Parts: sequence; structure tokens; C-alpha cells
Amino acid sequence: MEFFHLFSILIVLSAAFAYINFRFLKLPNAIGLMLVSLLFSFLILITGNYFPEVKTVIEHRLNEINFSELLLEGMLSFMLFAGAIHIKYADLKSEKLSIMLFSTISVVLSTVIIGYVSFYLLNAFGLDVSLINAMLFGSLISPTDPIAVLSILKSAGVSKSLETKIAGESLFNDGVAVVVFITILQLSKPDVDTSFIGVLSLFGQEAIGGILLGLVLGWTGYKLVASIDHYQVEVLVTLAVVMGGYTFAHYTHVSGPLAMVVAGLITGNHGKAYGMSKITAEYVDKFWELIDEILNAILFVLIGLELLIIETSKTIFIVSFILIGVILITRYISVYIPSIFIRLKEQMTRKTLVILTWGGLRGGISIALALSIPISLNRDIWVTITYVVVCFSILVQGMTIGKVAKS
Repeated sequence: MEFFHLFSILIVLSAAFAYINFRFLKLPNAIGLMLVSLLFSFLILITGNYFPEVKTVIEHRLNEINFSELLLEGMLSFMLFAGAIHIKYADLKSEKLSIMLFSTISVVLSTVIIGYVSFYLLNAFGLDVSLINAMLFGSLISPTDPIAVLSILKSAGVSKSLETKIAGESLFNDGVAVVVFITILQLSKPDVDTSFIGVLSLFGQEAIGGILLGLVLGWTGYKLVASIDHYQVEVLVTLAVVMGGYTFAHYTHVSGPLAMVVAGLITGNHGKAYGMSKITAEYVDKFWELIDEILNAILFVLIGLELLIIETSKTIFIVSFILIGVILITRYISVYIPSIFIRLKEQMTRKTLVILTWGGLRGGISIALALSIPISLNRDIWVTITYVVVCFSILVQGMTIGKVAKS
């Protein structure tokens, strides 16, 4: 019952903030929701100076929500499946090289560069962190989350090619980055095989296992929906694929995010084309579109409210703003290097690289991963830095990407 009450409060706040944004601010939904949530949090902080009990009650409620578990073990599976179900094979095929390189090489490059720079930077400021801890931060801040920017890019009139690059990259690099993060987190534990073969085996189990599970889930779901013609049951089957598949991935120690992306692609293409009637396909699309919108609303409201329970210091804030610049430069480097190979196959202009850099927003996945770091590995420091980076990314980059795209 306690969870129901908390969920009800989140839904009410999400609906209220979404209404305020749509009625008055008219910003892209994710950006508007987070901005209103932040303003609400500032209002609570100011009110707390006069009525401390109000702030205490709200902080207590927020501390009861395990943000990391809620997103990584719950919301992420639905959001990745919902995103993948709308991507067409034809679009993905035309951009396969870009998406493959950006979601693998770019993530690994970004992890290493940010990891080393943050290690030396934090220690220079007197914040004692180990290199493995810094690499954890590099991996969690590397995945882009352009949910907030896709609608702006469409209205800015960018090419379908660029739109597919950003959407495809975000889906796959979320899964790859989670695998990299889990691998590094495992390596930070004592008595773990840190040899090249050991690391490769751990990474392979998560990544390859997740892709294979996604293939099985997607194909099984397709065969089930193809054997009947009843849209209510078929929608329920897609829901079972996500919830059952993600749970199975958790217990078999393979990548649930990668499994959901693969299963979503199969369902959205093969399943809809050969296993569903037009009515069923329409209901499946609308159901998952609605799920995606609701969960994204809750996610960005939660990000805004997290301000109330972030513990920080002046030094960490200074480091955070320096790292914002480092992360943007690293993002450019991490897309520029793969683009050298991509140019052999397709056109890749400097403007495209700039849009990919500025449009590479960080979001809820980064915060959730930061919150999953054990306290013994300097979690408070990484959570604060991640929060500052994510807020800047969504509010500043998200609100200006339209102008960058049109320039």
C-alpha cells in the first residue's frame, strides 16, 4: 500500500507539472517537466527555511523511493522496448554503421577519457577517489539520452538520417553502457579475475547473452501473436515479453536493456508486419507510446525532485562544472573518431558532428547508475556530479539544440 501511495503522488505531480508546461511554458515535454520539478524543489527548499517540517516530510518520502532500482529494474525495460518498437529495419539498416560505431566505440572511448580526466581532476581538488571509481563515472555518464531532444530535431527540420542516428544510438548505447558499468563494478570487487580473458568473459556474458535473449523473446512473442487475432491478448503478450524477459535477464545475469532493444525491434517490425492485423498494430503502437510518455514524465519529475536530497559542497560543484566542459569535448572526440570510418560509406559533415555532440543529452539512466554505486566507492560525490551534469544537459543543451540544428 505504501508503494501505491508513493506512485499515486508521482502520477499526480507528473500530471500537474505536465499541465503547467503544456498550458504556460510550452517547452518540449521532458525539458518542461524537469524545469517545473526543479522550480518546485527550490520552492520546497525556500519553504523549508520557515517550515522545516514540510521539507523533512518530503525528503523522507523521496528517500523511500529507490530511484536506481525503480529505473534500472522497472522503468528502463519498458522505455527501451517502447523506443525500439517504433524504429524501422530499413532506417536502422541504412544507418547501421553509424549506430554500431557510436554505441560501442564512442561509449568505450568516452568511458576511458572521462574516467582518467575525472580521476586526476578530483584528486587535484583534494577529493580522494580511485581510478576504478572514476572509470565507473566515465561509464555511467557516457550513454546519451536524447528523449528530450528528438521532437526538437524534428521541428528543426533535420534529416531523417540524423534523426535515426540519434534514436538508434541512444537505444543501443544505453544497453552497452549498462554492460560496461556492470563489468567495471564487478572488477572493483576483491578476488575478481581482472585478466583480459576474465574481463572479456564477463562483458561477453552480459552483452552477447542479452542479445541472444532478446532474439528468443522477440521471436517467441511474434509466434504467439501470429497464432491469434485478438488485440487485447496480443498487447498483453508484448507486456509479458517485457516484464518476463527482463526478470529472466536479471536472474541469468545477462543484459536486460540489450534484450529489450532486440525484442522491441523484432516486435515492431517482424511482429507487426507478419503477426498482427492493422487494428492490433495500431493498438500496440498507441499502448507503448502512452507507456513511454507516462514513464518519461515520471522520470523527469523524479530527476527534478532529486535536488531535495542531493548532498553537495562548493568543491564538488566547481569540479562538476569543469567536468561539463570535459564531457562535451569528450563527446565530440568520441563521435569524431568513428566518423572517420563512417565517411568511407556515407556523408558525415562537421555540422552533423556538432549536432550529435550538443544533442547527446545525459538523463535518468546516468543518475540511476550513479545511485547504484556502493557508498564505499564515493557514491555521494558521483551522484552530485552526475546530477549537475544531467541538469545542465537537459535544460541548457536541450533548450538550445533547436537553434544549433537550424544554424
